[in-house]
Amino acid sequence: MYPSLMKAARNVKRKVSSLYAEPLRISAVRRVGRIAAKERICAMTFDDGPCLIPPSESPGSGPLTLELLRILQQYQAFGTFDIIGDTSGNYPDRPGRRGTVSWGGIRYDHYPDIKRDLEGGAVNTDEIIKCILKNSHALANHGYAHVLFGRKILVYGRRAFFPDITAVLNDLNRLHNYIKEKYNYEMTLSRPPHYVDVIPDGFSSYDAYAVMGYTYMAADFDGAGWLPLSSYKEEVDAMVTPVRKLLEEDPDALCGQIIFHKDGMNMAGRTPVADGLPLQLEVLRHYGYKVVTVPDLLAVSPFSDLYNDHPCFPSARTLLDNGMCAAFRDNTVRPESICTTGEFYMMMKGRQAVLDNVARLLPPGRGEHPYARAAGLARASGITKSRLDSPLDSECLDLYCKEHFGAGSGLSGGTLPRGEVINAIAQLLSK
Repeated sequence: MYPSLMKAARNVKRKVSSLYAEPLRISAVRRVGRIAAKERICAMTFDDGPCLIPPSESPGSGPLTLELLRILQQYQAFGTFDIIGDTSGNYPDRPGRRGTVSWGGIRYDHYPDIKRDLEGGAVNTDEIIKCILKNSHALANHGYAHVLFGRKILVYGRRAFFPDITAVLNDLNRLHNYIKEKYNYEMTLSRPPHYVDVIPDGFSSYDAYAVMGYTYMAADFDGAGWLPLSSYKEEVDAMVTPVRKLLEEDPDALCGQIIFHKDGMNMAGRTPVADGLPLQLEVLRHYGYKVVTVPDLLAVSPFSDLYNDHPCFPSARTLLDNGMCAAFRDNTVRPESICTTGEFYMMMKGRQAVLDNVARLLPPGRGEHPYARAAGLARASGITKSRLDSPLDSECLDLYCKEHFGAGSGLSGGTLPRGEVINAIAQLLSK
């Protein structure tokens, strides 16, 4: 069956990625799929809407998105709607085969379906957007036209994609500005269409999101329903059974998780989310979970490895609030690990370095250290004393702090844990 092919493609991609994976680096943009939470709290995201078509099993009812909003209200739950703008410009195109990734179009995505573009997207669903915001749900930017940021050969080899970061930013800004100007709502989260991150000109979604000021909204738990199975009932069961079994084994397994859903038809042209969502929410309610928006989840903890009672938590949050890079790309802070010189400069100047790169349209050099431009912007004299991958020492740290904060760090030693460095910088920022 086609779902098996999708899983096989994912496994191949995972193995290839692991072979060529770069070391984990401090990043100006954090990819958030879950956060560290001790309480039973989670978030649900809904991609590709809003959607005006009715649920497939209730063709006489109202729009699917309004049904999802009704269900969420019934369970006192709040969603994050990862919206598009309008796909009516994604032509010429022709429909693909139902049950495959090209079900809605060979060259482009069309939501809610090909030749039905005007029945979906924020531009065509003014009353639904108002309803989402009125009821305290959140919006995230899934791209105006839902065009791939770059090529994805394994699954979407025939799909059109943006040629460069300028086109990606134009698309993101088109939707961002539309929502801000019409509804006075500023989006702060985004998820790239089909999780394609690499842009052909050498930039990535992380660079684009740094420019936009976005956090990369991933989802570590698949709510299912979007893959076609042999029947509607099986698709609904696929949304509910894994959640029930997971929480039976560990009632805290979904603490802090972001759960993926689709606001629209699946590849088979069905909408199991309409019947699967209330069943999922019933299970979550049974185990005492509170379902909140992703912004509210991030207010509990922005990080995936620091609970809000961790000694380093207030300091790491202070760095974030001051526009610094407190975490690695996978959203971990790792306070016990030894801080390198390059990590320190990226913490201080990482976002500015990315913005400088994009402003000049200069992608990171292939032979260049990932932190080199941040180090150059920092202009600390201690940079000549050690390699960027060597441990940060207190002398180098003090040189930087005295130059940029007017006081020393108060730390001593040849190697410094990241947590101690973060605490020292936070104290200097608060003076």
